[in-house]
Amino acid sequence: MLIGAGNVAEMAARAPVMRGLHPEPFVLAAAEVLQVTYEITTAEHDLVLPPALHPTDPPIATWLLYRCLRSPWGPMAMAQTRIECRSGLRLRAFQISAVVDNAAAAAVLGAEWGYTTVAGEVLLHRYYDAIRGVVRVGSAKILDVLVTDPDPLSPGDVHYVPNMNLAHTPRGLRLVQVEPKVDARRAERGRPRVVEFDGGAWGDRRVVPAYPVAASLAVADVAFSNIRFMCRPDVWAFEGTEAVK
Repeated sequence: MLIGAGNVAEMAARAPVMRGLHPEPFVLAAAEVLQVTYEITTAEHDLVLPPALHPTDPPIATWLLYRCLRSPWGPMAMAQTRIECRSGLRLRAFQISAVVDNAAAAAVLGAEWGYTTVAGEVLLHRYYDAIRGVVRVGSAKILDVLVTDPDPLSPGDVHYVPNMNLAHTPRGLRLVQVEPKVDARRAERGRPRVVEFDGGAWGDRRVVPAYPVAASLAVADVAFSNIRFMCRPDVWAFEGTEAVK
């Protein structure tokens, strides 16, 4: 069985501090949700995950972008880089970092939900024959993804894996399981291409896109309701998982 071998202390240095374990629920109404999935090439793919998580073979990265006009903080957009994995037997995604264009939203996502965030610009463009997502931090473009030839897809066929966010919590350093419920109204799939990606700017230079897998764009209500589980990052999830009550 493959096991993560990442340096937990190094990862913890970038992790946010959560003020509690019972965040206020919120909804991103009528959000555009772009998900791009790629195989990544690295000889050290076990090092991008902490020991609690199990790498996939081949290693997979997803870029997940939200853009909405209605949120508790007004218009906002967020882009995440995540590494697909398993927590015990369950499919999960380890969050490397997120870029958020709304300071108030970023503060809540970090302090209440354990997202590692960076301030930046997240653009999502819908053309008649393509969808493009671009992320900038300062003057640097750190992600540019293009999805071409979109075709209609049943909303029930889109799937989003829950996050495992590394954060300092009242119980100590933990992987916090965040499970937004995505209620899709409309969905499309297309052919993805990563035009540009800077892994180091996101937090891990070892993440290098190699082969496209899939991409989808949905219009959905994204509901963040509660945190049900967390686990220690240094031992298997079978041993270190804790319920949040």
